[in-house]
Amino acid sequence: MTVFTDIQKAVELGDPARVNELLEKVLIEEDPDSQYTLAEWFSEIGYLEEAVKLLEHLQFLFPEETGLTVERAVLLIEIDREDEAQELLTAIPETDDHYPQALVALADLFQSQGLLEAADRRLDEAMRLLPGEPLLIQAKAEILLESGRYLEAARLYGELLESGAEIPGVSLPERLAEVYSAGAAYEEALPHYEQALEEQSHPDTLFGAAFASFQAGRYTQSLRYLDELIGMDPDYFSAYLLKAQNHNMTEEYKEAYTAVSEGIRRDEYDKELFLFAGKLALKLGEEGPAENHLREAIALDPDYMEAIQVLMMLLHRQSRSEDVLELAEMASTNGSDWAGLYPVIAAAYEEAERYGEAMEYYERAYEPFKEDPGFLSDFARFLLEEGQIERAIKTVDELLMIDPDNAEWLEWRQSQL
Repeated sequence: MTVFTDIQKAVELGDPARVNELLEKVLIEEDPDSQYTLAEWFSEIGYLEEAVKLLEHLQFLFPEETGLTVERAVLLIEIDREDEAQELLTAIPETDDHYPQALVALADLFQSQGLLEAADRRLDEAMRLLPGEPLLIQAKAEILLESGRYLEAARLYGELLESGAEIPGVSLPERLAEVYSAGAAYEEALPHYEQALEEQSHPDTLFGAAFASFQAGRYTQSLRYLDELIGMDPDYFSAYLLKAQNHNMTEEYKEAYTAVSEGIRRDEYDKELFLFAGKLALKLGEEGPAENHLREAIALDPDYMEAIQVLMMLLHRQSRSEDVLELAEMASTNGSDWAGLYPVIAAAYEEAERYGEAMEYYERAYEPFKEDPGFLSDFARFLLEEGQIERAIKTVDELLMIDPDNAEWLEWRQSQL
């Protein structure tokens, strides 16, 4: 089919007008087998609209071939023509040989729409018609997984694995491990990750095994997987943060800082790396580098409230009230509002002798911190300095209900009786 060669050239040149011109020629001049072959090729390279057009033409020629209907519907789902796809699939009668495939395609459609119960029902019906079909069992397991029914999904994948079933492009041990991990059953996941790695060592599998090991508290094992992963793919950026987290859990802060610093060198746009580097630098007593890392994280995401909070606490500890207020102003400008920052902002306003704003933030902090002895103590002291004795007495009474042995405030309260 010389026209097929011409179409290939037009695709390579990125000339859609020429592709469509040649496609019209194919529809008129070529035989159905050639047309179907071209439809398959279009589908493989992502020219789905063109593939649909060919299948629609073939369906017109062979209306009884419902296999073409299912194929066309699957492609229509991929190009977001879902209503057309559903109409085609629901028109296939239960007596048709391709009815099970239509059910599976409908299940995929409903799953993509978030209609998991509807998808589940279609798969159950297909499994009744084709019992023991591995592809259907896997599809059912995936629906269960997305529905949060992790144990049921793991059971089905376990049955597939024990049966010796093979599904093209799917490692059943790895998928079972991922299902267990999704359900936070990390210990159960690990043997299956090991089995998957025996079959094939792949970066994603190594990372999954490392993460499960970390969550299970097996830090040495996690680090072993991560070192192998980084050796295989030094640009697997997520590995560096996880490696640092492992060292952090074993209080190897220098090694953790080295790992996260290497991650930053390879990926300077990951705000989480900068935040964790800042936290580790603080643990190592390096406040200057910590501040730099935290400011880098905030520069990448001005709404990154966790980084803002850590930096604000550092600046507060250093009595840099103006810098604290500058951060607070930035957070306010960006529409951020996190009650955890209010006590620090209140203290910064107080230190800057801006007592009206200090009172505003003490008041805003009161509800979320009314059971925090440290906050109540600071608030009571501020109220006393502002001459609000009655409110101070009330606050001290609340403090003493939480901490009745606080000698300073107990003595002051008794002096008011």
